[in-house]
Amino acid sequence: MKWPNLKHLEQHFHRAAQHCHVSQSTLSTAIQNLEEQFGSQLLERDHKTFVFTPLGLELVERSKALLTDVKELVDFAQSAGNWQAGKLKIGVIPTIAPFVFEGLIGKVKQHLPDITLQLQEDTTANLLTQLNEGGLDLLILALPMDTPGCKQLVLGHDPFHLIAHSDLVETLSVPFDVSDLPKESVFLLHQEHCMTGHAVSACGLKHREQVSSLAASSLYTLVQLANSKLGFTFMPELAIKNHILSTMPLVSMPAEDMAYREIGMVWRSGTTRVRLFRHLAGLVAPLIPIPTLMR
Repeated sequence: MKWPNLKHLEQHFHRAAQHCHVSQSTLSTAIQNLEEQFGSQLLERDHKTFVFTPLGLELVERSKALLTDVKELVDFAQSAGNWQAGKLKIGVIPTIAPFVFEGLIGKVKQHLPDITLQLQEDTTANLLTQLNEGGLDLLILALPMDTPGCKQLVLGHDPFHLIAHSDLVETLSVPFDVSDLPKESVFLLHQEHCMTGHAVSACGLKHREQVSSLAASSLYTLVQLANSKLGFTFMPELAIKNHILSTMPLVSMPAEDMAYREIGMVWRSGTTRVRLFRHLAGLVAPLIPIPTLMR
């Protein structure tokens, strides 16, 4: 039996045609040939639209894993089997990226000079999608986070701090109680940023009425909101150590019960580059405020 070309196994019809450098009619013929080879229908077609059959959906998911394995095999061959060489694409979430990129780049240049590093900043959901589809090799995320089909390695803890303008600090009890903060007084990030969920759960924000309806798109915006004297926010120590509060009359106080988020690496379970990832983890861990992984 002649096995199908892996390029025919993309999920999106128009995108697949573009990737294969063929017309949609040519690709349609190729899919029909696939159906004949498998002896089953893969697509339910209409004049302008289509939907995958259950078998077609299963084939798509399996093909993604095959295509990713093929890509890793090519990368491995191009680096002559040297795990310390080749291209490495890392995705990092926005609440971590600005504070580790410089150190990460420096560590790779010093300790892994034959690695060509590509960095991308995006939300957790988008990065996980790209990781699972083979567009990225490794992620640096805030944990805990559900990452099906992937392995996680915790690098360290990043404590939360309550941030307030110095004029508002006098209104807080000592030690302060989060539950005593006024309604609508706590600024957080938009929901697509996982730090919002981590801050709510870790910092004792059990009463959602304390959270302001005004959500920010970045940590830098949260700092500006706190500086307006309109309320408070929670900031990870990683950002504070990288001078995000400099030049502003803001006060930082440890959150209740030393609340923190974990920072870790995430990669696909079937990858062949685990040795590289673990070596890199030992280099990156010291960049985290409280590293739990040591070289």
